[in-house]
Amino acid sequence: MLDDTLKSQLQTYLGMLRQPIRLIASLDDSSNSVDTRELLETIASLSDKVSVDYSGTDARKPSFVVAANENTTGVRFAGLPLGHEFTSLVLALLWTGGHPPKVEADVIDSIKGLEGDFNFEVYMSLSCHNCPDVVQALSLMAIVNPQVKTVVIEGGAFQQEVTDREIMAVPMVFLNGQVFGSGRMNVEEIMAKLDTKAADRDAAKLNAKAEFDVLIVGGGPAGAAAAVYAARKGIRTGIVAERMGGQTNDTMGIENYISVLETNGPKFAADLEAQVRHYEVDIMNLQRAEKIIPASQAGGLIGVQLANGAVLQSRSVIVTTGARWRNVNVPGEQEYKNKGVAYCPHCDGPLFKGKRTAVIGGGNSGIEAAIDLAGVVSHVTVIEFADQLKADAVLVNKLNSLPNVTVYTNAQTTEITGDGSKVNGIKFKDRVTQTETHIELEGVFVQIGLVPNTEFLKETVELSKFGEIMIDAKCHTNLNGVFAAGDATTVPYKQIVIAAGEGAKAALSAFDYLIRNPKV
Repeated sequence: MLDDTLKSQLQTYLGMLRQPIRLIASLDDSSNSVDTRELLETIASLSDKVSVDYSGTDARKPSFVVAANENTTGVRFAGLPLGHEFTSLVLALLWTGGHPPKVEADVIDSIKGLEGDFNFEVYMSLSCHNCPDVVQALSLMAIVNPQVKTVVIEGGAFQQEVTDREIMAVPMVFLNGQVFGSGRMNVEEIMAKLDTKAADRDAAKLNAKAEFDVLIVGGGPAGAAAAVYAARKGIRTGIVAERMGGQTNDTMGIENYISVLETNGPKFAADLEAQVRHYEVDIMNLQRAEKIIPASQAGGLIGVQLANGAVLQSRSVIVTTGARWRNVNVPGEQEYKNKGVAYCPHCDGPLFKGKRTAVIGGGNSGIEAAIDLAGVVSHVTVIEFADQLKADAVLVNKLNSLPNVTVYTNAQTTEITGDGSKVNGIKFKDRVTQTETHIELEGVFVQIGLVPNTEFLKETVELSKFGEIMIDAKCHTNLNGVFAAGDATTVPYKQIVIAAGEGAKAALSAFDYLIRNPKV
């Protein structure tokens, strides 16, 4: 099950255990239980601090608890935590065994301070690259605070459960039996939902911060590059972001970033943050900007007002808020989001195994999604608005070779239908004949491009008709001291490498602005 390389790496990690741990298994005679037993015995064979106990009586079989010392409770894994979740298992072993997590001390204190009973169930798939963040956050919470219980459930091993609870997107989190949230969340985001006073405390801390020389709004490739270039100039630099790494967190494979042969989105995002932290940039994560206040209205400094009410002040500002997936904006899309309407085929595709699906969009992302899904689902229908697919020829050729794919061009999606609880079909209209077609299916994946995150700028910064920030060759906006870079701007070609280059350029332009406008 684990090859020699993985065993060697795991043995090294298990050498970091500071106290004994037990793996308490609940098994039956199924093949999944046989595989689970093999995995647990392999782990135990690699460290004298790990033992296996087969006395578990949990209703979910196979499952096992990672418990410290003589405890009988801890993080429970139902199904095999392999694939993207193998790292989550390793971390649960380490943290339970006393190895300290790489989490800020105030976050640990907040977790310890939670009062009440918190019974979390998180459903994941082994191919989901968004799931590990949620799994690891909830695992940490259960290990730090005994009042938090976490069960990690591999949907493929408990398909009836997934069907009964109408789970059509992962990660999906239940708290005390009720839906708590879906999609990528880190521990800070989860704690913010549980701790209602956190926003007020954050606002007070942010309001007390000294002024910045350069304040970057947005934490994707453009924002990270801007922060690094600014900080290297020796000036006070801050970065405020809803999510460090931005949209790269939701990207599966990255194979065209120069000097990096191949990586994945979450790792790339983590590397961006690590480099920014290396230069001691003040990172203010999980904060949404709501308004830019021009210097003329803010006492000579530019203000950035946040959703929690705090206002940060800076001599210059660089906006790098990026873009998000575009909605198709038809009846049924919002109603059935995460109930059959999905945006990540890598994450949610396995939940539609053997079912009928559609992909809206014939560009590269849409055709890549259709190809991926075709290997899992029973049938894929591709719906493209234009008169031909816009994807690269190599992708179109691959798509055309698949026996379970149907393509409709000149097709305008008009409605995603459902039975009140989940998707049951899609309607589209032939743009030439005006004939409307309804296809019965269980899942719809929307892949129709991006929309810039610039709504908060409409009152202050000049935007194009597409909502992009208007910039010149040096990333200047129409507002004195405010610069912009990346996918949120009018720069052509929305690519990671271009965003990073534009972020660096914006930082150099901001530094030049500061030199020419010295602090009084």
